[in-house]
Amino acid sequence: MSDQATPVTAPADAVEQQAGPESDHGLSTKTKFLIGLGVYLAIAILLLLIFGSDGKNESFQPQNEFKLEEWVGIHIGGVDLSINKAVFYLVLASALTIATMVWIARRMQEKPNRVQTAIEVAYDLTKNTITGGSLEGKMAARWFPFLAALFFWIWFSNIIGFLPLPTNTEHTVSIFGAEIPSFAIYAATANLSIPLVLTLVVWISYHVEGIRAKGLVKYLASWLPPGLEDMNPIGKAFIFVIEAISHFARLISLSVRLFANILAGHLLLLFMGGGLAVLLGIAALGALTFPLAFFFFILEVGLIATLQAFIFSTLTAIYLGGATSASH
Repeated sequence: MSDQATPVTAPADAVEQQAGPESDHGLSTKTKFLIGLGVYLAIAILLLLIFGSDGKNESFQPQNEFKLEEWVGIHIGGVDLSINKAVFYLVLASALTIATMVWIARRMQEKPNRVQTAIEVAYDLTKNTITGGSLEGKMAARWFPFLAALFFWIWFSNIIGFLPLPTNTEHTVSIFGAEIPSFAIYAATANLSIPLVLTLVVWISYHVEGIRAKGLVKYLASWLPPGLEDMNPIGKAFIFVIEAISHFARLISLSVRLFANILAGHLLLLFMGGGLAVLLGIAALGALTFPLAFFFFILEVGLIATLQAFIFSTLTAIYLGGATSASH
């Protein structure tokens, strides 16, 4: 029997694991990313050297995307009721909301398909999360149709705002002698007047509900937080004024939040999709910004459009619940 220790050989799979991912695939993910980024930047620099810079394009006006040109003039008693791009998108979003709801209602099945399953998820979101999260009983039943319609209308309006439609009357395309508007993207909610009107409807509605539930005096008294019975009248008046200002501030916060997010998304797509390259006269810049445009497009359609509809309708439910709750 020998006293010499027998060497222990490590298993082959353990040796492979210690070697790391680079021995399996040649290059690590980080290295591949850096190489791809370097090639991408090299192509952009090469394009810049080939095409150069044409200088700033003074004729290109990015803000014209949001300019509302009169399509059909309607002026009644000094009031401008003309049909323009914003009106078209309003009608389109409303028609899609109504048609979708009617189509779904007539095709509900006991065994749901994929479309019905998605609709049921959206229904549960509007009924249990948005409405049920802030309202109960009769208030929930009364305001659920409005909150659901508000959510779906804003969602449809945001989504179609990222679909290219022939609405650009500033730049037309001649087809068999007919001047056809070119394709462009636009959203009604990117015009401040639309979110502001929606906000006014919400603002008036929750005040009316609060007065209906408590009476005018008690509703105004509910603006003061509980526990101020021993405070002097001047202090109470100061707090009441602050609360009143906060209610008026909701007109700004609720409308501008929706407007600013959709407007910012469209501006990002406009500039990253080639607008910045055209504006600065640097064609190679488009090669750098276009991938960012694709990323922002996915982000806006996949997240921001739904998130803003959810936030607006949820805050509406919160305002209605706060105005009618006994503890407020």
